[in-house]
Amino acid sequence: MPKLPACLLAFALSGSSSAALAQSHWAALNAQGTLVYGHFKTGDRIADFSFAGYRAGGVALPAVTTKLTVAPSGKDDTSAIQKAIDEVSKLPLVDGHRGAVELAPGAFHCSGTLNINASGVVLRGAGETTQGSTITMTGSPHLALEVRGHVKVDSVGKTTHITDTYVPSGTTSFQVADASGFRAGDTLLIVKPVTDAWVHMMGMDILGVRNGKKEHWVDGDLPVRRRIASVSGNTVTVEVPFTDSIDTKYLAANSISVTKVEVTGQIAEVGVESLRIVAPARSVDLGVTPEYDGLKLEDAVDSWLRSVAFEETTNSVDIGHGVERVTVLQSSTVQHVPVSSSAKPFDFSCNGTQILFDRCTGSGDSVFYVATQRQQQGPVVVLHCRFTGNGHIQPHQRWSTGLLVDSSEVPGGGIDLMNRGMMGTGHGWAIGWSVVWNSQAQSFNIQQPPAAENWSIGNRGEELDEPMPVFGGAAPVPLRQGIVESPNQPVQPPSLYLQQLQDRLGPAALKNIGY
Repeated sequence: MPKLPACLLAFALSGSSSAALAQSHWAALNAQGTLVYGHFKTGDRIADFSFAGYRAGGVALPAVTTKLTVAPSGKDDTSAIQKAIDEVSKLPLVDGHRGAVELAPGAFHCSGTLNINASGVVLRGAGETTQGSTITMTGSPHLALEVRGHVKVDSVGKTTHITDTYVPSGTTSFQVADASGFRAGDTLLIVKPVTDAWVHMMGMDILGVRNGKKEHWVDGDLPVRRRIASVSGNTVTVEVPFTDSIDTKYLAANSISVTKVEVTGQIAEVGVESLRIVAPARSVDLGVTPEYDGLKLEDAVDSWLRSVAFEETTNSVDIGHGVERVTVLQSSTVQHVPVSSSAKPFDFSCNGTQILFDRCTGSGDSVFYVATQRQQQGPVVVLHCRFTGNGHIQPHQRWSTGLLVDSSEVPGGGIDLMNRGMMGTGHGWAIGWSVVWNSQAQSFNIQQPPAAENWSIGNRGEELDEPMPVFGGAAPVPLRQGIVESPNQPVQPPSLYLQQLQDRLGPAALKNIGY
């Protein structure tokens, strides 16, 4: 077990003295020791983030049996490792697993990308330290490892629509015009269209022109998939809360479509663990210099990274849009040479949903330690992580929702839930309905989107109040600060995620994930 972050260590040492901590208006412990939530008049509230992680949280990562072992050859080991992965990929699934390819201790030279494309396959080393198993990236710049399925979403029923005039963030229930074809266990695709009225309300039609081209923020749709927990009449209750709100005053009538779908092609129960991945140390101009990148997950579900160390990879972990219910546990990144460009790389980039980053660490400057990407609903949780350097935890672009940064530390940098304005390619409002809880940073930039909210609760560090970033001599665009509660005084419970998990599944769920 790695050293606890200082913010968690203080709570751990205090024991029962946590009763002296402040309480949040938005998520407070009652006399029975469970959480009660504050609500806006619209019904919006802090969501239950406990569904983030492998198998929707509270489930221990499996120990998968080794089927093949590969030893380092002293030459290029790419083909030998890939051959072993391919052989294990052909084995039958037993309780969801085929087996693990285990790399013996030593250095493996790899000049190409390793690929896992089948369910139930684990790539495991002998440890993520220099005495364990190291994949040393050689040859031309490339991606070290890709885990990829090929998701397909097919409609299997007629489309209905939401009839509520407003669906609050944090809720699990909504009304539809006709729920007769829906049953518990069905998967629904709920689609909110992006309209000019909504973009205008969000203040994102004023991004202007750059290099002769009009900047644009969000277009198309904002889709989310949820599985049905129950149906009563035309009231549908889903298992995982919405992390965005729906306000029909900015939408056409009957425009929120709800369709029963069948999702195929995602690979499941894939693990990467106890490995060290090392790239050549060099300065990179992003967008110009070819990159040595770490690991990409796409179209994978109920999978994990455990104790994987990345050194000098430009972008280390990229979790794509088709990824659900994944835990990244006790993994680390180190970058000794910062990028030379104004654009920054990502240690942990997330465009998936129900993702848990648990006890991860990073070290480096001019980097986004954790960033969400575009048009995706959470929950996504950053739990008990520590990053050193002048980088930031910062949602990156174009309206994702449902991020929780919980009991984490960025002592030399920042944690931001913000409008990035003209930054990037007009990233604008990057995040809404998100929470930073009992964390520490040099600074926090927590801003309130129109008709949404972000919370900073129990955090230690300077709370900024900054305008939207603009170009050149343009007049600054003032923004409202988000909800800042109990600054520089931690609140109870020490961890929002762990308390929510215990409330939902009981104390055993915490033990299952190592708490």
